[in-house]
Amino acid sequence: MLKMTNKGAKTVIKIIASDLDETLLNTDGTLGEKNIAAIKEAAAAGVYFVPNSGRGYKSFEDNLTALGLAQKEGQYKISFNGAAILENAGDKVIATNGLPFELAQGVFDAGRTFDDVSCHVYLLEKLYIYHQTPTDAAYMKSRQVSFEKLTTPDISFLQDQPIMKVIFETPDVARQHELADYVMARFGEQVDVTFSSGRYIEFNRKGVNKGQALLQLAKLLNVAQKETMAVGDNFNDLPMIEAAGIGAAVANAVPEVAKLADVQTTATNDEGAMAELIHNYVLKD
Repeated sequence: MLKMTNKGAKTVIKIIASDLDETLLNTDGTLGEKNIAAIKEAAAAGVYFVPNSGRGYKSFEDNLTALGLAQKEGQYKISFNGAAILENAGDKVIATNGLPFELAQGVFDAGRTFDDVSCHVYLLEKLYIYHQTPTDAAYMKSRQVSFEKLTTPDISFLQDQPIMKVIFETPDVARQHELADYVMARFGEQVDVTFSSGRYIEFNRKGVNKGQALLQLAKLLNVAQKETMAVGDNFNDLPMIEAAGIGAAVANAVPEVAKLADVQTTATNDEGAMAELIHNYVLKD
């Protein structure tokens, strides 16, 4: 498991943290055979393969099953942009970094004033959606994400529940930034905003992100920062790409992410980008 990094130093990679949509998964949401084979090989060599997703963990259990990692002891997953870290076996919660209810309520109420967006509220085991747009419905269906629809914009029934994050959907990029600016003007000292999949505006508690969660998990597993790799394609992946020992962008990554990554694959997510990284940086002597 030795490879010369782009800086010329030998590194043993013990954790691979990977985004899912547009990174590990094909554009249609499926998992490619090249990636499946490479990840299984890495796991057999003792590498932790950790999905690090903005999604809820239940929505990618089928992917873990295909990789032979579902419900496995000593394997881990990160969800909600770093708001939850779990062991795969029994979906055991290792750590949560969610939003206080009053803050989640404020962000939700601010964002829903934009009447052309879909509003999501993520709990550990449930997703609630208010005013779902057709574009959001199509995307969620392609990922087979289960959720409950809210018929009214009232989330007071969640006040005693742990809320992981609040997000909004629109494919209109200008509208995304308008909404982000509006919410951050009101709650910018308490939340961070990221963008994903060309459609989602995501709000987590301040300081909570994929990079923070990766380092938190690495510390729990006694893995050094330099022994971690993070792979992504979009803005919400930047914190883990910058935090990891090797930050990698897939060929289809947005330019801002590709620019800040240590390495970029020649393969896109549809062409086995993860397999390329594993064979070039993790399993290659």
